[in-house]
Amino acid sequence: MLLLLEFIPYITIFLFGIVVGSFLNVCIYRLPERESIVKVPSHCMSCGAQLRWFDLIPLFSWLFLRGRCRRCKAEISVQYPIIEGLNGFLWVFVFLVNGMNVMSVVYCLMTSALLVLSVIDWRTFEIPFGINVFLGILGIVAVVLDKGEWLNHVIGAVCVSGFLLLLYLLSKGRAIGGGDIKLMAACGLLLGWQKSILAFLLGCIVGSVIHLFRMKISKEGHVLAMGPYLAAGIFLAALFGGQWIHWYLDALGI
Repeated sequence: MLLLLEFIPYITIFLFGIVVGSFLNVCIYRLPERESIVKVPSHCMSCGAQLRWFDLIPLFSWLFLRGRCRRCKAEISVQYPIIEGLNGFLWVFVFLVNGMNVMSVVYCLMTSALLVLSVIDWRTFEIPFGINVFLGILGIVAVVLDKGEWLNHVIGAVCVSGFLLLLYLLSKGRAIGGGDIKLMAACGLLLGWQKSILAFLLGCIVGSVIHLFRMKISKEGHVLAMGPYLAAGIFLAALFGGQWIHWYLDALGI
């Protein structure tokens, strides 16, 4: 019984995570189309039929409907349960690693935003401005929660994004996208300068390895969507950056 009680908070977090994950799917499909994510009711992407509440239960509705629209029987993308389940799992992971605190809530919201921009950027090579604005607001919240280190956060907002802006200007936009610059500015404010630099380095490493592999296997071109890789670096730096930086400095004897 005691063991079960210990799991209840994480089960609750998972349930909240999959509910938010359902909304993330709406954002992923509608933001690139410039369609409202709040005014337009949920509907089938094929026949346009408005979905009832029992068709919107995260994970379970897709399984119950066997991945098809109740009305027109068109196939419903497996992305829906994947995003819902992944968001729930990542929320639980954040709280397991970072603990039960307010900053974990901020990191969960950050994770959801990164998940949305990763899928959209992967498909369209564009990061929605609204997602970066949302991450910037989370950055301001982080500054308030960590007001004793406000300068660390402010420097974080400009140290990587400033470098990327210079790269953007020198290459006339060929080397990096404007969305990536805004992403690192917003998340730099959230993470602080040390974690921001680490996030960028991790994103570059992950992006280089994966894209070289994709170029070799599937003959992908040299152009890559950097958003998903930066998002991975930001997520890892947020949860593990403090430990990794401390370990690195100790190894150098600093």
